[in-house]
Amino acid sequence: MSKSSGLSAVSKKSKNAAESFAPAPEILSVWKEVYKALRSEFGEAIFRSWLKPMTLQAYYHGTLEVSVPTRFMRDWIGTHYAARILEMASEKNADIKRLEVVVVQNAIPADDEAEDDKPLKANENKQNVDPMLEEISSPLDARFTFDSFVVGKPNALAHAAARRVVESAAVPFNPLFIYGGVGLGKTHLMHAIAHALKEQAPEKTVMYLSAEKFMYQFVKALRANETMAFKEFFRSVDVLMMDDIQFISGKESTQEEFFHTFNALVDQNKQIVISADRAPSDLTGLDERLRSRLAWGLVADIQPSTYELRLGILEAKKAQLQADVPQAVLEFLALKVTSNIRELEGALNRIVAHADVARQDITLESTQEVLQDLLRSHDRRITIDEIQRKVAEHYNIKLADMHSARRARNVARPRQVAMYLSKQLTARSLPEIGRKFGGRDHTTVMHAVRKIEELTEEDPSFAQDVDVIKRALTG
Repeated sequence: MSKSSGLSAVSKKSKNAAESFAPAPEILSVWKEVYKALRSEFGEAIFRSWLKPMTLQAYYHGTLEVSVPTRFMRDWIGTHYAARILEMASEKNADIKRLEVVVVQNAIPADDEAEDDKPLKANENKQNVDPMLEEISSPLDARFTFDSFVVGKPNALAHAAARRVVESAAVPFNPLFIYGGVGLGKTHLMHAIAHALKEQAPEKTVMYLSAEKFMYQFVKALRANETMAFKEFFRSVDVLMMDDIQFISGKESTQEEFFHTFNALVDQNKQIVISADRAPSDLTGLDERLRSRLAWGLVADIQPSTYELRLGILEAKKAQLQADVPQAVLEFLALKVTSNIRELEGALNRIVAHADVARQDITLESTQEVLQDLLRSHDRRITIDEIQRKVAEHYNIKLADMHSARRARNVARPRQVAMYLSKQLTARSLPEIGRKFGGRDHTTVMHAVRKIEELTEEDPSFAQDVDVIKRALTG
């Protein structure tokens, strides 16, 4: 008879097996040895997430029957670990030919004297475990907490909304949708929410992951024919937090699954927190129903940083590093490094590290020398994002209007000016520029450039307006 491993749901068979085929002492001894070896065989994380809850139920006709508390755990062990567990058992007792993994729910907790690594026997499961949480969740950065988040005018609304999610007894708004450019603090706030919730309510299941990972796990479940387990898990969490939702634009099947997950969680009054690089209305490639759902709750944007906010962030970072950095250097960095917070903090890290290695004081001169590549890059590089911000500020329109489908003249004309300046001041191609303006076609950019060229020739006042913006960008 060939060795095999099998899966089955809880049934009369397993109950009868437990009653009529109680393991003999020698089989119990084998199971204890195998169970004890699982930790070193597969590692601590896998052992605690998947293998620790296994319970020896019965032994009959060469079959070792073990139970787990959920169907997904049963399927996962069957796919990834059962063959090796059977091999380990058979090496200790050649009569063991098969491993059967069954589901037994609502097991009675073990008595107090059970040790942490003691193999569980029937009715000794200690706790309900959530096997998918560690597998699917993205790791949280310990540095990204509310305490380390510097609040300023550009991020005040998003910060206050994030706090409300943590501090409110009931769900305050669903979803909380946070959007903003790269490196402005969206992920920091998401991690801060997750850290605070885990500390405040450890009994809750808080799932934080990227939209990319959600798609990957969904496709994986489809291929393994495990979509029901996937659906059950995601719809059972207490808080779902998804970063960079724009990643699933154009991914129809993933969007459909997320749409139904979203509805199920809202119906259960479970909190959802989403982040993206733009507002829901500007997310191209998303199903209209899903885009509408994303705007149901509170939409909070994080604007590009101001000089004051950048200086505050540098001062907080200086205190964290316990470094002796002159105020003039902090002010210089806040003035020069304006692209995003990540790059700003990286610049400070570089000059502090260099001073430590070189054993010299930090000065304005040494800062300029250490960061000459970065400063040169900032002096000569003008980005489309910066052009859009400057034009939006000049014409007093929302930054989101640069990507939106609105055609009102007070929005369309500034958008054309931004396209024109993007063509003049950057090395981006027409298709690349179009993509930065809500996924527009390159012919739209060509039309905008021609239109602005005509208007600057015909209208001196308009030409002066455009020149003012251009000088602000290049000066």
